[in-house]
This record gives sequence, structure tokens and C-alpha cells, in this order.
Amino acid sequence: MEGKTTTTPKRLATLVGCNYAGTPHELRGCINDVIAMRDLLVSRFGFAAADVAVLTDDARGGGAGVQLPTGANIKRALADMVARAAPGDVLFFHYSGHGTLVPPVTPEHRGRRKEDEAIVPCDFNLITDVDFRAVVDRVPRGASLTVVSDSCHSGGLIDNEKEQIGPSVGSCTPAESDARTLRARFVPYGALVEHLAGASGGDASHHAADHLVALFGADASAKFHKHHKHHHHDIAPPAPRPDDDAGILLSGCQTDETSADAFLRGKACGAFSNALQAALAAHPAPMSNREVVTMARKVLAEQGFEQHPCLYCSDANADKPFLCQQQA
Repeated sequence: MEGKTTTTPKRLATLVGCNYAGTPHELRGCINDVIAMRDLLVSRFGFAAADVAVLTDDARGGGAGVQLPTGANIKRALADMVARAAPGDVLFFHYSGHGTLVPPVTPEHRGRRKEDEAIVPCDFNLITDVDFRAVVDRVPRGASLTVVSDSCHSGGLIDNEKEQIGPSVGSCTPAESDARTLRARFVPYGALVEHLAGASGGDASHHAADHLVALFGADASAKFHKHHKHHHHDIAPPAPRPDDDAGILLSGCQTDETSADAFLRGKACGAFSNALQAALAAHPAPMSNREVVTMARKVLAEQGFEQHPCLYCSDANADKPFLCQQQA
């Protein structure tokens, strides 16, 4: 009698590091973050090196054949990862780079609606909270997608994900600024528009959406296409996600805060990425997503950084082990 075939769940990762070398927005530690995270995934969490896709704007991050982290390439890598997934699989996305906040596209809603969170790929083709929501919604039932974003204003980067630790839940004790901060991982909206207007040849008074659609067409964020459902403001916002929502967001800071590009332990790195790795190194046993974020907050506070990592996910996922690590 033949036994049943057991399929081992896959562990798939996409890691993105943008240093923007040679530009006014240059950072130093983002690719170091990616290298450290790749090593951690393989050594501790059981990821096969072949299942970890790396996108950096410097060949050091991934060796031969590494892809540039353009907006289109990042979204394609995420789509490919989700397409490979099956129920029970563990998916992971780590981003180190600039973040930004984008005001509402429709003029009559500016000032009445919150600004939207986005990450800034190396070509400035923004990937927004709406795009991440769409990725999470395609994850097979029973699988999970953990997103770690070490970027400014990254709280809430998955649209409509439930806050577990953040400005409304959990305490935020201010800390003194730390001299080891190299710069904030933030592109101000004005600088973003100026850069896009220079590339598109358009009027800098226009909204970023106009430039992004002109430059990138269908590859621009769904948020910026005028006929996308999220721009029909007479439609009610999406209902809260159910408890089996596959998305888990660990953000480097709150929506109203910046994340530090720092110099710690003799190298440039993201303050949050370093704190995350320090928390995990101090606790070899499995830690829940809630515990990981809580410990990272403690590390950052002890180091004197003024940023507060957040956790956004379902109630059930908040207390599940980070990256589904099993007890040895």
C-alpha cells in the first residue's frame, strides 16, 4: 500500500534594497539590510537560497543577474512569488529604501482625506498601499505574506490592514535623537514631484499621479489611474478584512514618522532592520509577530531612535510565529 505524498510548504522571499547612489536622495544602508536579511532567512528560517529573489540598485546585493528594483520589476517579482504559492506556504517581502506620502489625487478631497503611503523604487515609479492590498488579496487561502518595510511613513502600507501595534494601539515614548542617523529614508512630496516633472517634462504644479501615468503608463500604481475604483469616492471604502487575511505588515515606523538610515556596529544599515535582526538574535526560539515588533521597539528606544515600528495584521496573525518558525 502506497503512503500519502506529503508536500512540504514552500518558503518564498523577495528582498528589495534601494540606495539611489549618485542621486540627491542617496542612502547607505539599504543593500546591507537586504544582504543581512537574505542570510537570516536561509540560516534561521529555512528558506532555500534559490527561493530568495533579490532586487538592488547595486550588484552587491544579488550577484550576477540581479534585477534593478524598478516599480515594474518589484511588482512583477511580487506577482511571480504569489503565483508560485499554494495553501500553507510562507511568503516574505522585505523593502529597504525611501518612502513617501502622496496627497489624494482628486482636488476636492485634498485636505479631507489622509495622505497615502508609498515606497519609492529606484525609478520613482511609486508602489502604493493599494498595490500591496491587491498583492495580499491574491495570496492563496492558508498561505501568508509578511511584509517588512524599513522606510519612512510605512505604517499602514497595506491598505485596510488592521492595526495591532501603532499610534492608536500601544504606547509611543519619545526618544532623544541619535547622532548615528545618516539621514531619513524619506522623499518629501515636493522633491518627488520635482523629480518626476523633470523626467516627464510636465508642469511641476501637477499632481504626482499625472507624471507617473505619463512616464510609466500601465505600470504606474493602480491608485493613479483615474478610472480605478478607489477614485470613485461615491463608493464606500472596502470593508475590514476578515480574520484570515493573509497580510502581515511590520513597518519601520508610524505613518507620521521617519525611519533612519543609520550607522551601527561598524556599518550602514536601517535602524529598524538592525533592531529586527537584534531582537531575533537575542531570542532563538520562535517569537510571535507581536513580540518581534515589541522587541524591535525596545531596541530602537535603547539606541535613542525616534521611530516606532508598527504591526498591521489580523488578530490571529498577530500571535502567530514570525515567518511561521517552528520550535526546534
